[in-house]
Amino acid sequence: MPKYLLENESTDRLLFRRLRQSDFNDWLPFYYDSRSTQFWEGLPTDPMEACQIQFDRIFERYENDLGGMNALIQKQSGKLVGICGLLVQEVDELHELEIGYSVLPEFWLQGFAFEAAQKCKEFAFQNHFSDSLISIIHVDNIPSQKVALKNGMFLEKTTTYKDNPVHIFRVNKG
Repeated sequence: MPKYLLENESTDRLLFRRLRQSDFNDWLPFYYDSRSTQFWEGLPTDPMEACQIQFDRIFERYENDLGGMNALIQKQSGKLVGICGLLVQEVDELHELEIGYSVLPEFWLQGFAFEAAQKCKEFAFQNHFSDSLISIIHVDNIPSQKVALKNGMFLEKTTTYKDNPVHIFRVNKG
């Protein structure tokens, strides 16, 4: 199992597991809702293509031990509600461990992103993966910024990442 995956971890409402190719159609609605990607420049406009690129990158991360997104399965319904995970990233020439999260639009504003991000933070610190974690969030993505702040992160700096203006939020091991 890749080092940073939360496979078989859980929260009150969520089960974490490795994303599967069979999750593709369940994740596709994320790309059909323009609000999901409105802040990120450089993504393909075709939802199928954008989703495939993301899946390819997730599986590439698994193979290269660079962390990766976990499928977030709602315990009550068994439905995929989002993806979240610990990702090895390079930001401003520094290697960092990021908490990344995305939730399907039908599950927005229900606390799933925070619940999953908080679990990732606890898991990373309990396993001594890093003394600090970041989240890379587009400067206009206020909902994701609120999740980072609620997760105990602070705005460290603003920079450019993959040709997008982003805030780097950080939390240090307590």
